[in-house]
Amino acid sequence: MKKQKSRPKFRPNSRSASKSKKSAASAIGLKGTIAKRRPKGKLQHISWNSIPIENLNSQLGRQLIVGQDLMLARVLLKKGCVVPEHTHPNEQLAYILEGALKFWIDGKEIVVRQGEVLTIPPNMPHKAEALEDTVDIDIFHPPRADWTSGKDSYLR
Repeated sequence: MKKQKSRPKFRPNSRSASKSKKSAASAIGLKGTIAKRRPKGKLQHISWNSIPIENLNSQLGRQLIVGQDLMLARVLLKKGCVVPEHTHPNEQLAYILEGALKFWIDGKEIVVRQGEVLTIPPNMPHKAEALEDTVDIDIFHPPRADWTSGKDSYLR
């Protein structure tokens, strides 16, 4: 029977532990995970009811919340609504709150239903169709500049 190597016991770095003026986040942060000299983000507490729905066409509406590095979109699609094929440099997570979307992506047809998530890498062409009335939550990193500037004619 082989003898297992024992793992070294965790010992906090005495240099970082002794610096009492450092914040807890910087004392425990891993190297490279905490940005230096970044502008401080703005704390927001928002109700979807306080954000007007932007009607892009008769079958598609959306609401946007934009943070420092992320954008959260609540997308409202009526049954039969088609989002034409497009691509963007943003990573996207699509979470279906209600309904179902059929995606054409990466040579596949994928149906994403209530409670399911689709991750879409940057620059991957995709198209979607609402199979029923759908409420979709999309998260983008970084925020979609074309959406915040109104230069998203493919949706209008």
